[in-house]
Amino acid sequence: MANESGKTVKIKLVSSIIPTGGELEKYEMWLEGNCVEKGNNHYLRYEEVQKDLKIQTTIKLNEANSFIMRKGGVNMRLPLNPDLRENGHYESPFGSLPLVTDTHQLAIEVVQSEKVSGQFKTHYDLIIGGNSVGHYKLDIEFTEV
Repeated sequence: MANESGKTVKIKLVSSIIPTGGELEKYEMWLEGNCVEKGNNHYLRYEEVQKDLKIQTTIKLNEANSFIMRKGGVNMRLPLNPDLRENGHYESPFGSLPLVTDTHQLAIEVVQSEKVSGQFKTHYDLIIGGNSVGHYKLDIEFTEV
């Protein structure tokens, strides 16, 4: 799996958000994407559409330090490191907003047998301006088609 386009995978994504002082918001999506191997890392890539805007998402699958990068209708880099708080950013037409992630859990499993498959699970607090704006949980399962 060394080529740039990688293996085509089916992706089940479940996102749970509890905004500070709010109630649970849960989203589930089924997507098609690619799993790419570069060096010792795997990357999961997919496209989603939100409010008629296309967003390209890349997730680095590494338990020591992952990231979620989104480009298109939303531009964001969200680093995930269970050992320390990391700085990221969110860009919109209104400007750039610095973010901090406090990652509580990061679990990744990639299995390469006849077909590649795996899981990515993370729980983190998103901090803006020194205050937590919510607790986020992301569970992704993927399987080569």
